[in-house]
Amino acid sequence: MKIISLGALACAFALSTCAAAQERAITKQVTVKAPVDAVWNAFTTTEGVKSFFAPDGRVEARPDGPFEIYINPYAQPGMKGADDMRVLAVQDRQMISYTWNAPPHLAEARKQRTVVILRFKPAGDGETQVTMTHLGWGDGGEWDKAYDYFNKAWDSVLANLQKRFVSGPVDWTEWLARMKAFSDKK
Repeated sequence: MKIISLGALACAFALSTCAAAQERAITKQVTVKAPVDAVWNAFTTTEGVKSFFAPDGRVEARPDGPFEIYINPYAQPGMKGADDMRVLAVQDRQMISYTWNAPPHLAEARKQRTVVILRFKPAGDGETQVTMTHLGWGDGGEWDKAYDYFNKAWDSVLANLQKRFVSGPVDWTEWLARMKAFSDKK
């Protein structure tokens, strides 16, 4: 008869519990043709996010500072995009984390918050590696729809970040005209 120690049994249980509790996450990584300071400022200042992320916003890179991204600045308060999101933690030029919500068309999931963590590392001659991790997802229903939405949307955001340093800031003129027309219809 083989005897298993309580320690071995506890260890096996802990490992199986960790495996069962694996958190669903979206992880994206890009290399940007700009130094860390420039990429950091693009993600952590109001002017920076307006250069690639959305036409308007309010960002202060400090714990409990706003991390508000207004995809549709003409929408009602609370429906502009990432309204009322907050910075959770900051390591200067290395990491920022913030709360995030689902898009307005996913009303049930939008009532909740997820977490986004961005990490910035030098990646060669004047380049920066950006790693984005988005976690805190529920399961089923609108949670799955929100997860699928952001699994695609973050690719676009990070592509815009890369383009911003190659060909300049995004020109939001046409986007804003469409958002204004959309908001005027409501």
